[in-house]
Amino acid sequence: MKHNTMTTRQIFELIDAEVIQGDFDEAPVAGVYTSDLLSDVLANGRNATVLVTIQAHQNTIAVASIVGISLIIICNSRPIVDNMAEAAVQERIGVVRTSLSQFEVSGRLWQALHAQGEPDDSHIRFS
Repeated sequence: MKHNTMTTRQIFELIDAEVIQGDFDEAPVAGVYTSDLLSDVLANGRNATVLVTIQAHQNTIAVASIVGISLIIICNSRPIVDNMAEAAVQERIGVVRTSLSQFEVSGRLWQALHAQGEPDDSHIRFS
């Protein structure tokens, strides 16, 4: 199945994101993983994906680093603790926040990837 990509900067605009940690390695994004259970992200997350979650703490950065996730989107305007932002800087993982729900963010990203051609739906999961 064809892998379509977006840039993380395109995603920022698409979801009206507030950039919390923007100093990271820009990577093509082929899919989205939506989960609040970090053990699920460890088991099923994929390299070159975006994580959509409400888990706004340092452990989310650790899991993203292990899995190879380049951008974390925190939904529902959740507050971001300082140690999460600090860990994101150290690991060079992007963190953005949006007022949108996880469902809305995942849907918008799916539509954007779909608009570019046939999406690889295996990256879009809800838990």
